[in-house]
Amino acid sequence: MHLVTGSDIPARDLTPVNAAPITIPAPGRLVHLQFRRFAGCPICNLHLRAFTVRHAELEAAGITEVAVFHSPAEELAGHVDDLPFPVIADPGKALYREFGVESSRRSLLDPRAWPGIVLGVLHGTWRLLRGRGKLPARSPAGGRLGLPGDFLIAPDGRLLAAKYGEHANDQWSLDEVLAQAARNPAPSAQ
Repeated sequence: MHLVTGSDIPARDLTPVNAAPITIPAPGRLVHLQFRRFAGCPICNLHLRAFTVRHAELEAAGITEVAVFHSPAEELAGHVDDLPFPVIADPGKALYREFGVESSRRSLLDPRAWPGIVLGVLHGTWRLLRGRGKLPARSPAGGRLGLPGDFLIAPDGRLLAAKYGEHANDQWSLDEVLAQAARNPAPSAQ
């Protein structure tokens, strides 16, 4: 079941694998909660690099960035250590179910995903050759067929916007997140 704009997102404390515990929703800030696939996913890694490089823009816009993976913390180690935002391990997919983020064969079979797969693999290979990357697990926990999801949450817990990916490379770009935030600024970002 997909969430709709205006849905209430209950407050919760989450424990990231790479940062101090966080609360969602975040007081006085928007939260971009993005659901990724598995630790080492080439598309996810490439996508998150853009959010890493331009993280200061997210902060300036009053956005707290949070990424969720359906991998256990042990599989995420070495893949997310250098990310400047919290990463949540959700191997039981409890958050995925709550937010309605699904898995499907179309995640990889849809031709629209293929350019992202090729670019992600090339980028990942380059990082591996430079000693800055790590291969994904042969059989990642939760599988390889996850679909991405993006959610913009107001400080009061209202869902301001959502995107449910139709294939593995169907997610908001950083510019789309900034545009969503500009349409729905948090009180401290106004």
